[in-house]
Amino acid sequence: MIHLTLFDASDGVRPVGRVGGYGPRVTKAPDGRIWFTPSDGITVIDPRHLRHNDLPPPVHIEQITADDHVYDPTAVRVGRLRLHRRVRDLSIDYTALSLVTPEKVRFRIQLEGQDKDWRELVNERHVRYTNLPPGDYRFLVKASNDSGVWNEEGAALDFTIPPAFYETTWFRALCVAAAAAFFWAAYRIRVGVLARHQERLLDAQEEERARIAGELHDGVLQQLTTVTVDLGTVKYQIPPGSPAKTEIASVQKKLIEIGTNIRHLSHELYSAQLHEIGLTQSLSSYCAEFSKTRGIPVSYEADSDVKELAPRAALALYRIAQEALGNIAKHAKARQAQVRLERAEGMVRLTVSDDGVGFAFARAGDSGGMGLVNMRERVRPFEGALEIESQPGHGTTIRAEVPVRSA
Repeated sequence: MIHLTLFDASDGVRPVGRVGGYGPRVTKAPDGRIWFTPSDGITVIDPRHLRHNDLPPPVHIEQITADDHVYDPTAVRVGRLRLHRRVRDLSIDYTALSLVTPEKVRFRIQLEGQDKDWRELVNERHVRYTNLPPGDYRFLVKASNDSGVWNEEGAALDFTIPPAFYETTWFRALCVAAAAAFFWAAYRIRVGVLARHQERLLDAQEEERARIAGELHDGVLQQLTTVTVDLGTVKYQIPPGSPAKTEIASVQKKLIEIGTNIRHLSHELYSAQLHEIGLTQSLSSYCAEFSKTRGIPVSYEADSDVKELAPRAALALYRIAQEALGNIAKHAKARQAQVRLERAEGMVRLTVSDDGVGFAFARAGDSGGMGLVNMRERVRPFEGALEIESQPGHGTTIRAEVPVRSA
């Protein structure tokens, strides 16, 4: 490796004024000295006796300026220099003592926490940083003299830029908590809106059920009764043994059966007993009527500590029991069914089971038919739950739960 030493005007070398004239411009004398002949004089160098500065220059950090606020590093004996908040423009002044040729002093600087590598500067005693984020920093500076001897120890300055209130961890945590609270409140409001919409829908359904039940009972059923009575009057006016009398009796029987079915349908659409005697007794009465009219024995049990729920919650469980028993009568081919109403672990639980043919869901996660969907929708506004257990040949069990707090 060839080591080069550069001499310039600070070392007494005369600059070349012009090019031309006689040569050579450089020559080596027998004694080893090298002679240069510029246009306006003579320069000689003896390579055997070159001056070398072995003393590393002492390094000193003079001051730090942050947004026109000047800080003296020597005033901090222990710990870190604490600057003000929201520093945008930061400058650091440093120097190195070299009296021989100070303009040849070289510096290496690094701001730990900002600079990844060392930066080398020549005769620069000032460095500037902008928009430093809050945090702890350490400024390092090293220097070399004109002969390239480095002061590796250099100088260091530890300082801190404190965060503004909106840059602190607690403020960010507060913002996150506020955002979470906002979204949670929005979610709860949305859930409340949907719940009220569901309640209005259920109320509208019940009003429509009550209207249809009233029309069936007071309109169609009364008309059927009138027709049946009129047929009875006509029947008694026909002589005994007439075939017409037998036909009229047959029609009367069919009208009575239709009236019974309409009365049963009207009761299923709207149960006045539910509002008058409560859920437990209404279910007991409905199970007894179901056993009589549908021909499927239904055993009913209710715990003595079951408290009456709010009207909507009681209506939801009542309708679920109706839907479940109706499915048993239509599809289960069951010999018997059981209905149980109990209170356990803060919940009011309705269980309807049968020993019928059962069924299998078409695929995992299948919600079943519209009847099962309606059951789920009835417990949803009360944050309740619906479970369905069924296998082909092993019957079906439906459990509906409503929290007691809905009472």
